[in-house]
Amino acid sequence: MTGHGVVRLLPWAGLEGKPCFLHSDGAGYLTRVADNIESVQLGMAGELLDHAAELLADQKATNDQLRFVLARMSESLTDVKRIADSRGARLPAPDIDPDVIDCQDDGPTPPAGAA
Repeated sequence: MTGHGVVRLLPWAGLEGKPCFLHSDGAGYLTRVADNIESVQLGMAGELLDHAAELLADQKATNDQLRFVLARMSESLTDVKRIADSRGARLPAPDIDPDVIDCQDDGPTPPAGAA
């Protein structure tokens, strides 16, 4: 955080693959560009997953085809991880006691005396 807003990891790399950051209040032009690029990257990742599933189901797919789609998936996963890291870093810290376990009705209940 800065006095002027947040520091955001952008969805593209800089020179030599180094991360790029934006210091912003979250409402400017570059923020909208980054949001749009993230949206495109996530959409492309979904399309790539569909293509990979089709290719894997094709018994006639060649090694070159599989290597190509694997290379594209590696690039896409890099983009998706960067987006997840960026969004995770902008989440507010949870306001919870780290020593308290909250078990809901839909989850397992710890044994008596545990914790």
